[in-house]
Amino acid sequence: MSRYQVDVRPSLDLRTRADIVFTRQKIAVFIDGCFWQGCPVHATRPKRNSDYWVPKLQRNAECDLETTTRLEALGWTVLRFWEHEEVDTTVETIATTWRARTE
Repeated sequence: MSRYQVDVRPSLDLRTRADIVFTRQKIAVFIDGCFWQGCPVHATRPKRNSDYWVPKLQRNAECDLETTTRLEALGWTVLRFWEHEEVDTTVETIATTWRARTE
């Protein structure tokens, strides 16, 4: 069994924290929130204070893409899941990826 860390920065070069990090295998797992990351199925647009929220949520998506790109450039495998996805499927994908990186 591999060690992992929860809620840590995969790389000191980034401010972003991943939900789960397997440092030896260089796997960063993010569980994205439907509201905060703009899920195409469940995201909603705030009606109040939209001048603040719309750019904020757009910037969240930009930061997520930038984080993924930077981590992959550093040799990391980045896994992103929506909060509504089936837990068993998510766990299986993480385990399969972990096994592939340990061989």
